[in-house]
Amino acid sequence: MKVEVVTDATGIPLGVATDAADVSETMLAGVALADIPAAVPLPDGVPVVADRAYDSDPLREQFADDGYALVAPHRKNRTKPKTADGRRLRRYQRRWIVECTFAWLQIYRRVVTRFDRNVNLYDGFVYLAFAFIALNRL
Repeated sequence: MKVEVVTDATGIPLGVATDAADVSETMLAGVALADIPAAVPLPDGVPVVADRAYDSDPLREQFADDGYALVAPHRKNRTKPKTADGRRLRRYQRRWIVECTFAWLQIYRRVVTRFDRNVNLYDGFVYLAFAFIALNRL
């Protein structure tokens, strides 16, 4: 099971998307960003910090059309010319905030081991775990 998380600058989860393990990260990224509530104000060009798995030119264009700026280092085997410069990649150093959120998710055993066979129950426990994480952070 794959869990995609969107957090703010302090690590509070804003959006989440879950799907099977064989679905690529580039497919779930838009779903996780669409899960952000409309009450959360987002300025245009807000950076989305992601790892190398998100290095995709169509994904960068999709995020630019939606008003986001993808900050992800290029893959080692990239054959096309590089599009990200070093100034933008300085924000990648803040990726540890998202990794801390995933570490906080590992506290909840039911989410980590995925005992539930029903996907809706698993999604519910993921949302419940993130609600507890947000309450602890506030």
